[in-house]
Formats: sequence, structure tokens, C-alpha cells
Amino acid sequence: QVHLVESGGGLVQAGGSLRLSCAASGRTFSTYAIAWFRQALGKEREFVAAISWTGRSTYYADSVKGRFTISRDNAKNTALLQMNSLKPEDTAVYYCATEAYGLGTDVLSSEYDYWGQGTQVTVSS
Repeated sequence: QVHLVESGGGLVQAGGSLRLSCAASGRTFSTYAIAWFRQALGKEREFVAAISWTGRSTYYADSVKGRFTISRDNAKNTALLQMNSLKPEDTAVYYCATEAYGLGTDVLSSEYDYWGQGTQVTVSS
């Protein structure tokens, strides 16, 4: 069982930055791939970024590549999503999720086992 709590969301102007944090409970955090998904109002949940359970591999959606960076700190049971050059279209609720021994390449939400409650990111133009 893994319990996830996201934080760091908020309101930012276009071009600004935010850093989201995903804090996990459980001693097996280091054996899970971590992914970030987002869901805008009226739209389906979409993949944003993922990092493998080893931390050696990362994968990004084309829409955020070069602007977002995913990382993890297993000692702190935490995953981060650094978001730079934010755009109004990045506005959504952001969720972190885990996949046991994942390689960080799965983009389908159905592949992930545990989810946080989400944190709102709003980018104004």
C-alpha cells in the first residue's frame, strides 16, 4: 500500500514556474515508478511525465518536453515535477501515481496502482 500526497500547486502567470511535490508513505517507495498525470476541466486525464523505479529513465509528453523535469529522492520518499515556462494550456489538476517496478515509460493511467488526490495548477495569460 502506498499513500500519495501532492503539493505545490497554485496560480502563476504564463512564463512562470512551479514545483510540484509528491510525498509517499511506505517503505517500498524506491521500487515504484512515479508518474505525473493531469486533467483539465472537461478533458480526459493525460500523461505528463514519468521516472523509472531506478531513477535512471525519464519520459515526457511532447507537450511538456524541455519545460518540465521529473525527479525523485528515495531517501525522502518524494518525487518532484519542476515546471518552467508555464502556459495557460498547462492549467489542470495534477496527480502523481505509482507503478510497481515500472520502467517509467507507461503513459496509460490504467497501468498505475496508487494515486494522490491531486493539486490544482492554474496558469493565467
